[in-house]
Amino acid sequence: MLDHFKRFAAYNAWANARLYDAATALKDTERKKDVRAYFRSLHGTLGHILTADRIWLHRLTGEGPLPARLDEEPYAQFPELRAAREAEDQRLIAYVGSLDAAALERVLEYGNTRGEAKSLAVKVILAHVFNHQTHHRGQATHILRQLGVAEPPALDLLYFALPSA
Repeated sequence: MLDHFKRFAAYNAWANARLYDAATALKDTERKKDVRAYFRSLHGTLGHILTADRIWLHRLTGEGPLPARLDEEPYAQFPELRAAREAEDQRLIAYVGSLDAAALERVLEYGNTRGEAKSLAVKVILAHVFNHQTHHRGQATHILRQLGVAEPPALDLLYFALPSA
């Protein structure tokens, strides 16, 4: 199972890089345009993914930024958002790389963003983190198309896993 999570950590960094590469084709006003998405815009959606990852990594490690809200906009400027995303991807890869099988089974007790006490196994949290990123990257890909990017990047795991993709 540990190899599975290591693969997903690497895959997420790969997929995020491709998504951010595609977003660079847009003007800042386009990335921030309200397209009636759950987090309003492409910039808002990308910011939410980063914010959620920071919350989870802080819970798991006790380190790093701890955003107060899931809809917090961590960076107003795209270059800073991208740099923070790349750094967070490396933090996630390093965290997963530091785990052993026993650590995956550990139950983490934490307070959610509403202050409610919760507990989950680390392996469930990691599965959620990777699934959450995939969910919102799908939304971001749809937003890219809405904003006129004719060919948003293919981000499926198989494109990462296949050597010829």
